Amino acid sequence: MKTKLTDCLRPLLLGAVLLTGTAHAAVQPLDSVVAIVDNDVVMKSQLDSRVREVQQTIAKRGGSVPPAGVLDQQVLERLIVENLQLQIGDRSGIRITDEELNQAIGTIAQRNGMNLEQFRAALARDGLSYEDAREQVRREMIISRVRQRRVAERIQVSEQEVKNFLASEQGQMQLSEEWRLANILIPTPESANSAQIQAAAQKAGELYTRLKSGADFGQMAIANSASENALEGGEMGWRKAGQLPPDFAKLLSSLNVGDITQPLRIPTGFIIIKMQEKRGGGGATMRDEVHVRHILIKPSEIRSEAATQQLAEKLYERIKDGEDFAELAKSFSEDPGSALNGGDLNWIDPSALVPEFREVMASAPQGEVSKPFKTQYGWHVLEVLGRRATDSTEQAREQQAMNVLRNRKYDEELQTWLRQIRDEAYVEIKLPGADQAAQ
Repeated sequence: MKTKLTDCLRPLLLGAVLLTGTAHAAVQPLDSVVAIVDNDVVMKSQLDSRVREVQQTIAKRGGSVPPAGVLDQQVLERLIVENLQLQIGDRSGIRITDEELNQAIGTIAQRNGMNLEQFRAALARDGLSYEDAREQVRREMIISRVRQRRVAERIQVSEQEVKNFLASEQGQMQLSEEWRLANILIPTPESANSAQIQAAAQKAGELYTRLKSGADFGQMAIANSASENALEGGEMGWRKAGQLPPDFAKLLSSLNVGDITQPLRIPTGFIIIKMQEKRGGGGATMRDEVHVRHILIKPSEIRSEAATQQLAEKLYERIKDGEDFAELAKSFSEDPGSALNGGDLNWIDPSALVPEFREVMASAPQGEVSKPFKTQYGWHVLEVLGRRATDSTEQAREQQAMNVLRNRKYDEELQTWLRQIRDEAYVEIKLPGADQAAQ
């Protein structure tokens, strides 16, 4: 069933803009206030528009629409909470620029496989104007930023929580890599003697040799495997690393896509496994690091830009003439984080550095001092002491665990915060037939 574009625009079910009167106001009912929300109001036109959209969504899904009075109150409560968040955004100075809004609209259109003109036409078919769509997206972006500021900042995840999650069965299962595997099983009898075991091992070895020589794995499985999936070419489907015995998981994690294992002894015989595909889990994450030291000279009220450059050039010449880099850094460098260590920044990820520093560092031969160069911090000379690639897989896993825990806490904290701002707000409901509430 085709998804309406209004659903794509409004994952938070943000409401349509206020519907104003027309030239036919004399024959149309006047708009009215249905709720006072702190310093703002919710209008009947907003409520009616949202109710219609919810009814259409429910009908499209084949559900039963609640009675009008019940639905009105549910939708009104949602509009009240959204209104409160928009007011917080306004007081916090959160603004969405036209450029940001245009970029967001363009992204939504692209996700739906359309250009902007096609997107406008599709909106019209769904009964929503382009201007209303922009307003909905703007409101959603404001609310998203409010939540990030007010909710995300309340979330703390400790190192111990991360360690506990990584050590837990749930954490290992959730973060483990997934593999699509195929297998060939050469069985042994339940109470096999040594001769039977040796015969099965020999056959498995012969199959392994043929597979390594280019034989088709699926055909070999169909012809030789005793596994229940033999007729499917040995296909085992997707398996998470955390679902497999540790010894198997360790072995398979070292395979590349297309690789096969040597015959492995298992209780029911010998098995050969092929790595068909991999996904998730992060895999090995390599990061380039550079060991570098530098001297920083900053311009000041008593030292001009030209004088700063001149001093950096003099220090460069002194180092080239044989003076000790570290001693000069201790005496002259104005980088408080490294000066006392002879300018040593230790091993550092280049992405953490400003572009000018990173570019000079990348082109500098190891063991040679760079000519003076300028960044936003002042004038530098640097020396690259070493380069290496480090395995940051464990760091990546810790970051994944951190993200999982933060998202979990965010969902819980969001509901708490929404209830809190609703309870603390002044809300007077004026919807006919609804209970009056004032705080």
